[in-house]
Amino acid sequence: MPKPLAEESSFSILFPRYRERYIRDIWPLVKKRTKEGGRKIKLKSMSSGSDDDQPKRQKRNYEKEKPWDTDDIDHWKIDEFKPGDMPKPLAEESSFSILFPRYRERYIRDIWPLVKKELKKKGIDCDLDLVEGAMKVKTTRKTWDPYAIIKARDFIKLLSRSVPVQQAVNIMQDAMMMDIIKIGNRVRNKERFIKRRQRLIGPNGNTLKAIELLTDCYIVVQGNTVTAMGSHKGLKTVRRITVDCMNNVHPIYNIKRLMIKRQLEKNEDMKDENWDRFLPKYKPQNVQRKSKKIIKKKNRKLFAPAQTPRKEDLLMETGEYWQSEKQKKYEKRKKVRERQQEKAIERRDRIDAQFIAPEEEVRSKRKSDKDLDIDDAVSKLKNSKKKRKRDDSNVDDYVINSNKKRKHK
Repeated sequence: MPKPLAEESSFSILFPRYRERYIRDIWPLVKKRTKEGGRKIKLKSMSSGSDDDQPKRQKRNYEKEKPWDTDDIDHWKIDEFKPGDMPKPLAEESSFSILFPRYRERYIRDIWPLVKKELKKKGIDCDLDLVEGAMKVKTTRKTWDPYAIIKARDFIKLLSRSVPVQQAVNIMQDAMMMDIIKIGNRVRNKERFIKRRQRLIGPNGNTLKAIELLTDCYIVVQGNTVTAMGSHKGLKTVRRITVDCMNNVHPIYNIKRLMIKRQLEKNEDMKDENWDRFLPKYKPQNVQRKSKKIIKKKNRKLFAPAQTPRKEDLLMETGEYWQSEKQKKYEKRKKVRERQQEKAIERRDRIDAQFIAPEEEVRSKRKSDKDLDIDDAVSKLKNSKKKRKRDDSNVDDYVINSNKKRKHK
């Protein structure tokens, strides 16, 4: 190339921070190689380079100074939505339908005029269907708040979960939220579920009242759900306490933590410090309990026993079901007559049995002479002679001073 370049050309490449040490070590070698080709190379590190050497970054639009943005402005404040803020009505109709249990039908029918009056303020229309057991809300051309339909849906949902209308009306406020916590599927054993649910309520509702005061929420325990109304922070705390209670952690532990946190919030010196050292830590304890006696299940039959027939079924089998009253009376009289005849025969047999002579005993016949043995006959004769001698003896023969002489045979 006979002539040098007319203008200078340069390139700048950024490298990550973890490669800085390695590039600094090999930089003399890189510099030597580039110098041989008549090129210049320069290294600028963030740690060693000065602010003047580094190129200045231009401020973007959102980084420009805002003289109207002062410290007294609350950026987290939500302005209240008022009528007239929405210039045009909603383009399409939105609707929600909520079913309610049968035991709430009478209460909802009584308070429905109040519900209609409250929703009319927001331009929401509502219908009550007692046949299907449902409440329906929908937007109209007069609806001036687009989020009002969501609030109306929560309103009727609270009414179906046994929340009184005086308390459920507060859900229409912007700062008020609601949460329905399902607890029915967290414990399999029904007795254990009832015990833990009662633990959440406490004796005379004291535990539930303490949770309401600490979280600033309204809580209703009904069936398999827990309904809560309040702020986002309070609802989050209520959900955690409820889930822990169903997982066998007593609510009193969480209540104690909330009370300590409330005391620490009042102290301004503890704002920037860690509170873990003040909060109690509870470890789950495995308490050994008495082993339950295993009761063997009885062998039950697969099928249920046959159903006992009704009185009408028995009459149908005999044919008496279709008989007239005259025939029924005749059959009844006939049965009575047959029963009387049977009793009369039994009575006659009992009387005749008294005049029947008893059977005589049959004497056993003597043995024939052929069956007798000679030796037996001789022995019997000797025995008979001895007996006779004993019978002929006189008492006087045995008296010493007897005047009579003994007779000699």
